[in-house]
Amino acid sequence: MEALLEDYVSSEDLRRFERRYYDELGKGSVKPSTVFEYSWALIRSRFEHEVKKGIILLEQLCFEGEDEAKRDYLFYLSIANTKIGEYQRALDCTRKFLAAEPNNRQAQELEKIIKERLRRESLKGMAIVGGAAALVVGGLVGIGMALSKKH
Repeated sequence: MEALLEDYVSSEDLRRFERRYYDELGKGSVKPSTVFEYSWALIRSRFEHEVKKGIILLEQLCFEGEDEAKRDYLFYLSIANTKIGEYQRALDCTRKFLAAEPNNRQAQELEKIIKERLRRESLKGMAIVGGAAALVVGGLVGIGMALSKKH
């Protein structure tokens, strides 16, 4: 699963899917398979803005796409949101996927990875808050000491 999260598309492949998407768009109708292929390429980009564009396309497919493919869309939305650090959204998508297919090993593994990353982010956040609080307290102690020396 980690390999899937670290998989990146080549710029040539991305441009090829992009051309096909915009060719069909120019003709007035884009097949869901074309939208999916382009979004799949986008979410494998190294650039966050392209991953986000892929997320938008996948979200549209969830509402407008083929019902039998919605689990795939949710799975790749989970991957994409994990890649950009949107762990709560990724977890929501994974849980929706698992509600439909509870024994899917890939989704179960992805859920574990997301939860671990979410836990690490929480710990980082607590460390930052703790560090900031220590600085404030240290500053107040320093001010108090300076004031006490003046008196």
